[in-house]
Amino acid sequence: RREQFVSVFPKILLSTMVLEKPIVIDCRDHLHGRLASIVAKELLAGQKVVLVRCEEMVISGSLVRNQTKYAQFRAKHMNTNPERGPFHFRSPARIVWRTIRGMVHQKTARGQAAIGRLSTFEGIPHPYDKMKRKVIPAALRVVRLKPGRNFCKLGDLANNVGWKHKELVDRLEDKRRAKSEAFFQKKKAAAALKAKAEEAAAGELAKVNETLAAAGY
Repeated sequence: RREQFVSVFPKILLSTMVLEKPIVIDCRDHLHGRLASIVAKELLAGQKVVLVRCEEMVISGSLVRNQTKYAQFRAKHMNTNPERGPFHFRSPARIVWRTIRGMVHQKTARGQAAIGRLSTFEGIPHPYDKMKRKVIPAALRVVRLKPGRNFCKLGDLANNVGWKHKELVDRLEDKRRAKSEAFFQKKKAAAALKAKAEEAAAGELAKVNETLAAAGY
């Protein structure tokens, strides 16, 4: 019976899901819904995902239109005891988190496990500021939104509906960008020195390079 089961369902028993280490996605200039749907599928597949700079994500439609929609959303609450929910998050990171939560069947064990693999942040906190960040081309505004259409930043919307930390995040991001620029200039100078040293020693290293090339390096 077990052999018959293995022959019918070989992938279930014999294969293992190979996942990468956590993927860090820079949300700047991505469309909110499109990015959320792609991330939700990755989470359900078992991938850990970290979203940074959620305040730079954009939503199609003008700021006034999205504020009106959020005001209608805030009006939805339990009639007799609003403290029981639903809860209306103000920070961009939590707004994004709640959007993705609605896409992963969070009332099931599989959905709870999936949402547990997600982390969302405003700005780029340590240690993600020193990690490689990726973008999702299929969710970029310049690719998906027709030129001339209105859009607004999620950070501006959150700031207008009660988020109180926009100035703090902007200040911390300015500091991070300054440190990043200094690091990049230092790295570029070191690469230039290395290239200059290799060029100066090219004659001495010719035989060594030939030997290495013969060995496949």
